[in-house]
Amino acid sequence: MSQPKVLVVVGDATETVDTLYPFYRLIEGGFKPVVAAPEKRKYQMVMHEIKPGWTITKEWEGYSIDADIAFKDIKPEEYAGIFFSGGRAPEYIREDEDLLRITRWFWEHGKPMASVCHGVEIPARAGIVKGLRMATVAKCKFDLEVCGGIYVNEPCVVDRNMVSGRTYHDSGHFVAPWIRLLEAECGMTK
Repeated sequence: MSQPKVLVVVGDATETVDTLYPFYRLIEGGFKPVVAAPEKRKYQMVMHEIKPGWTITKEWEGYSIDADIAFKDIKPEEYAGIFFSGGRAPEYIREDEDLLRITRWFWEHGKPMASVCHGVEIPARAGIVKGLRMATVAKCKFDLEVCGGIYVNEPCVVDRNMVSGRTYHDSGHFVAPWIRLLEAECGMTK
């Protein structure tokens, strides 16, 4: 039996921990993570932290990650779920029409979706957050609310088929509930 595939959406300046924690948890859970991006190539991830005494986020280079597939080549029906990583990437990839099409498909079909940090900018831009309760980093509260979403300052928010967390510091809270939704979607029992 083949492993169910799950999309992990990235771009240059995707946050390293936002991406790698769920990536490896998917593998542990028996899923095949498929890294999706604007093009099939290597992407530079970054690390984010607000240093003591700072009021803005410090950023430095993290690991790189290879995209397995370009957004334009994705057939969403081949995937069990989708994950929107954070970092700065969502700010520019949220305008990709193929990514928006895919995002809407997962929402309309009730498939397990997850978002962390700036990842919220993608479902917000896709127009699927109206009335949806979501966690995100506080500086993206406006992005969520201006599109009709409801900001919740908690480490894990589950609303319908969307699971969300504020930052990678919440990964231990929101990734497992999302994986449980994926297991249910795929008929996997533990």
